[in-house]
Amino acid sequence: ASVLELARRASTDVLRQRCVMDAPEMVQQHLQLHLSHLPHEVFAIMYLDVKHHLIELNPMFRGTLSQTSVYPREVVKRALDLAASAVILAHNHPSGQVHPSRADIQLTQTLKAALKLIDVTVLDHCIVSPGRALSMAKAGLM
Repeated sequence: ASVLELARRASTDVLRQRCVMDAPEMVQQHLQLHLSHLPHEVFAIMYLDVKHHLIELNPMFRGTLSQTSVYPREVVKRALDLAASAVILAHNHPSGQVHPSRADIQLTQTLKAALKLIDVTVLDHCIVSPGRALSMAKAGLM
């Protein structure tokens, strides 16, 4: 467990110093380290500065085995608090499947619209599970 925590910290340090858009695979690995092992769904947001460096990874909402309630107001509020310029949305699927549900796609659109009002760009929505990850941006689902 301590080895995993050291890996999580090291990954966070690297993303704070590097533009996340230059390292999409690293972002997915980072999210897998933080979320894929959890037995319940967690919706997290990577808040990024204007140069797309990581400000924080915030696991904002916790759900059950198969769903999580996400509140756009809280996402927007935190983006304003951190003066974020962009975000990467992320959540895990404990089932092992990484294909987005209709609700995942709808939520992405809702958050994109809410964050656009405050000039925050949604760069991606990643879904992770143990050993697998999907970028909705790369898959053309955003």
